[in-house]
Amino acid sequence: MGRKYLVVLLTLLALHCSTLVAKNFKGAEYRTKESFLYGRFEASFKAAGKEGTLSTMFTYFDGTPADPWSNDKWSEIDIEIMGRYNNDVQFNTITSGPTNHVRHHPVNFDPALDYHIYAIEWTPEYIAWFIDGIEVYRQTEDFVKTVTRAQKLMFNMWIPQWTNWMGVFTEQILPAYTFYDWASYYSYTPGKGNYGSGNNFTLNWRDEFDSFDSNRWVKATHTWEGNNSDMSPDNISFAGGKMILSLTTMTELGYNDKKPPTIITARSINETKVQVFFSEEIEKTTAETASKYILAGMPPTKKATLLKDNRTVELDVEKLDLTSLPNLILLGGIKDKANPANSSIPLAKAIIPTPQLKFPIKINVGGNEYNGFIADREFKTDTSNFGFMEGTKATFTSDIANTSDDAVFQTEINGLAKYVVRVPNGKYRIKLMFAENNYTTVGKRVFDVYVQGNLAINALDIFKEVGVKAALEKVIDNVEVNDYLLDIHFAAQIERPLLNGIIIESLTPSDVKVGINVPNEFKLEQNFPNPFNPSTIIQYVIPSTFTSFSVNSAKESQKIASSSTMTRNDLVHVSLKVFNSLGSEVATLVNEEQHAGQYVKTLHATSLPSGVYFYTLRTDNFAQTKKMLLLK
Repeated sequence: MGRKYLVVLLTLLALHCSTLVAKNFKGAEYRTKESFLYGRFEASFKAAGKEGTLSTMFTYFDGTPADPWSNDKWSEIDIEIMGRYNNDVQFNTITSGPTNHVRHHPVNFDPALDYHIYAIEWTPEYIAWFIDGIEVYRQTEDFVKTVTRAQKLMFNMWIPQWTNWMGVFTEQILPAYTFYDWASYYSYTPGKGNYGSGNNFTLNWRDEFDSFDSNRWVKATHTWEGNNSDMSPDNISFAGGKMILSLTTMTELGYNDKKPPTIITARSINETKVQVFFSEEIEKTTAETASKYILAGMPPTKKATLLKDNRTVELDVEKLDLTSLPNLILLGGIKDKANPANSSIPLAKAIIPTPQLKFPIKINVGGNEYNGFIADREFKTDTSNFGFMEGTKATFTSDIANTSDDAVFQTEINGLAKYVVRVPNGKYRIKLMFAENNYTTVGKRVFDVYVQGNLAINALDIFKEVGVKAALEKVIDNVEVNDYLLDIHFAAQIERPLLNGIIIESLTPSDVKVGINVPNEFKLEQNFPNPFNPSTIIQYVIPSTFTSFSVNSAKESQKIASSSTMTRNDLVHVSLKVFNSLGSEVATLVNEEQHAGQYVKTLHATSLPSGVYFYTLRTDNFAQTKKMLLLK
């Protein structure tokens, strides 16, 4: 009887202590009971897409029967989608130490807007990640051979405390939800399977997430250091054939959105545009009712457009005084996508100015102001007009070869995911500045660089190109920005990417030579170089006046007589597309209205196989196709 009393007392004491340390926010974690050694793990899910939050799929050695937090036994393979990014999926293998092996992989979709199939293949020889059935990254380094402990498959949603990694969390964005459609596990059966790479995997089970399967899964009830939320079983729901992991306050648990949408930020983009960013996705019809947005003391808002993230509304307004911005008054009635929908209540919000940087923009990445270079900073959505996202600063003192600007190459950000600069829409020349101040061997640091979602530098190994403590500059020309945000993405192949400096030059309008020297007929030049690997330049001309053309063949157009003309002030819709030898479209380089002028486009064909390709320039009045050869 005394023992029973002691157990009850200890239980009550434990409950009291857990209450004392209970966190204000509640997340969720769903994990298998069984552990698996090797295999292919797949799931279809839609991420939450809320700043400061994390939506995941991962495998994890939970310590059974050893100490779960023993760093020398750590084994974990991750797919992590951070709400601060709308075009990024992070892959990571964590090994003893714990040691991270991270890649930020750029994607051409917003993971929060739709379901995508994510997969991990884990074998003794490699770990690979897949998106929508396509392998996008593979690790084969020696550390892969140390990942030998059976792991559980897990999904969770939580709030990491590290703002440098996750961005700044605000309670305004709650509730937030990650939706999982299904999950499956394939065992590793080399030479005997029928699925996955080399048909080396065999299906063991698939769960459609129609309901909770207590034989296979466990709803977590724990938390850990660095997590600003507790895992709550009440935040795991099943509805409409989906499993929903919720992130909520401690008093509003479960899949039950009752909060109206509100404004997170309102920002002036230029003298005639304001972008309003909401706490959640909103319904298009009410969002685009211009009369609901009032700028104090100004004429009525001309137009409201909901952008593709379903959270940002762009307002066309009368000319703003950027030195004295008015408050934005939001009227009620803007609805969210909950069922039933919640409607916004009236509120006022100060408009944040976006200072215009002077061109050329020169940034000493990781360093201080120097010789025309401005000091670096971390990019914060609410307050910044440029800066790095993730990464740490490092400073070196050794002299740098190949440059007189040693100070720029002696400071760096390493481990960065992105560098972001707010700029007017237009075209730019980007110079990226690198120096390897650490490694003295080829193959120790290798990474890719994407600019505006396009692969600009493939497998950069700074030491291989210029050696240690030497300056390297890479120029990316004709970079188009059409959303007021220059996005430079760094994706590790081996070790952590770095950057030392950036110079941004405006090519608008000098890149489009409009005027009396513009030729008076369409012209599509032969690409150069040809053959090429992996990039080639395509030039074309939109004339100041032109005669209509009729397309008589898929490869060449024939000129016919016509009296229609276009003045140099008019716009014409232009498309420039690339096709393979089977006629399938593989790239769209242009699809927009353009003025008369001479244009230059670059095709980056890193992901395309060797072969013959065709590129076609097309308008309403003209079409022409030329052939090119990719040799790898």
